Amino acid sequence: MKRIRVLLADDHALVRAGIRSLLSGLPGVEVIGEAHDGREALRLTLEKRPDVVLMDVSMPGLNGLEAAGRLAKECPTARVVILSMSATEEYVAQALRAGAAGYLLKDAEPAELELAVRAAARGETYLTPAVSKKVVADYVHRLNAPAAGPLDLLTPRQREVLQLIAEGRTTKEIARVLNLSVKTVETHRTQLMDRLDLHDVAGLVRFAVRVGLVEPEAR
Repeated sequence: MKRIRVLLADDHALVRAGIRSLLSGLPGVEVIGEAHDGREALRLTLEKRPDVVLMDVSMPGLNGLEAAGRLAKECPTARVVILSMSATEEYVAQALRAGAAGYLLKDAEPAELELAVRAAARGETYLTPAVSKKVVADYVHRLNAPAAGPLDLLTPRQREVLQLIAEGRTTKEIARVLNLSVKTVETHRTQLMDRLDLHDVAGLVRFAVRVGLVEPEAR
């Protein structure tokens, strides 16, 4: 039987250790690496080519939803299962739109972790039972007629800048993280406000939280 190769991505070392411990006890499952943020998750996934990536939503710099969206294009064989503390419709919808193969709550029972990993490895979509029936119905509807979400108004670079703004990074810090000039970052911020019809940084932060780009506690 082919082993299921799993990559863990979470910015909390203790969380990764706990998940690794649970997975190590599952027959036919092997943890091949760990990432502490979205950028490292992208790099390790492209390098190691895991079957399943367990991806935390809220990670600094590049969150799990953005990373999942990129992996869906750059490494579609890696099936991403999103880990989150929230079962709100917007978060689940964002994950599914990004191409995630599953959505699992962090307070789920250990047995559910195994179900999610094995379902994703089989090419199936796993949604935690705590997710409402309405979310599932909306997902089925999107499969038949994909609908644009609020973040679809933005380019990938604009979403990166927006997340970093929502995390409280300064313009200079954002420029350093993204390897851009300060002027370019300021231009992106202005374009974000124009495109979203928002008029200050506080408005951008509220929008980022509302659409699930960052979790409230990540600010």
